Amino acid sequence: MLDALTVAVGVTALALAAWCGFAAYRDQPTKDWHFIGMAVVSLLALAQLVVGIVQLARGEKAHGGSTIFVVYLIGAFASVPAAGFLSLAERTRWGSATVAAGAVVLAVLEVRLYDIWGG
Repeated sequence: MLDALTVAVGVTALALAAWCGFAAYRDQPTKDWHFIGMAVVSLLALAQLVVGIVQLARGEKAHGGSTIFVVYLIGAFASVPAAGFLSLAERTRWGSATVAAGAVVLAVLEVRLYDIWGG
């Protein structure tokens, strides 16, 4: 797996978490700019999903097991969009807090993906 991509996804996820956490602190719901940030993080997670599956298809092995690796990749890809969808239902500060929590979950999943791959 590409270490640079894993770091990029983790750092952008933490930046999104800080940004949405600050919006929740200021009692603001998610806004269009937050959704653009979520799209950027989600595109990076999608790129990581594709790269991970391609590397497995080439015959490379995840030390923690290929099945669990793919499941974590899918979970990492889905965490921020799921939080963004939930924030649409809750148009208060708690919507921003939900996105911040989803982004923190993504950052933690990135660490776990790195461990599963054998880093």
